[in-house]
Amino acid sequence: METSFQREEPGLEHQAAMPDAPEPEGLPTWEELVAPYRDELGPWADRERPIDMRYCDRGEFGSRDPLPPYQRIWIRADGSLPEDPVLHAAVVAYASDMSLLDTAVRPHGLIWSDGNFMMASLDHVMWFHRSFRADDWLLYEQESPAAAGSRGFSTGRLFDRSGRLVVSVAQEGLIRVISST
Repeated sequence: METSFQREEPGLEHQAAMPDAPEPEGLPTWEELVAPYRDELGPWADRERPIDMRYCDRGEFGSRDPLPPYQRIWIRADGSLPEDPVLHAAVVAYASDMSLLDTAVRPHGLIWSDGNFMMASLDHVMWFHRSFRADDWLLYEQESPAAAGSRGFSTGRLFDRSGRLVVSVAQEGLIRVISST
């Protein structure tokens, strides 16, 4: 583990622009996405989820169509959190791992529920640029610029609703195809 800390201080500022995205309130909830597949998914579909995720670029749930190695997801903690910036950072650290590596399998038409491949995080790094609240909507823009040698690499940027870039993320993971369907 490598960490660095610094007190907040004024200085130079610039950032990447927040991408256009539909508002999270107009996107289907997880429950609405999985409703048609509830029998197939069993109890897993109804388990509690601590992170509310609204997919902007989901495609048809369960589709095996290859998709671009890019996705945007609105995320937030499911419920109100106390005024503790360390807790908000921890919640976003947890949430940032929930979909980032999935971006690397999108171009290959793989879906995790098939059981024909395995993924495991090899490394995950985060940079916290500005304060934020994990219980407010954050747009999580994700891209996978490369996959090779049974590894996938993805990057992500989290923006608050006002467009401020608050966190940057990178992850490399092992992706092994077990069998093809």
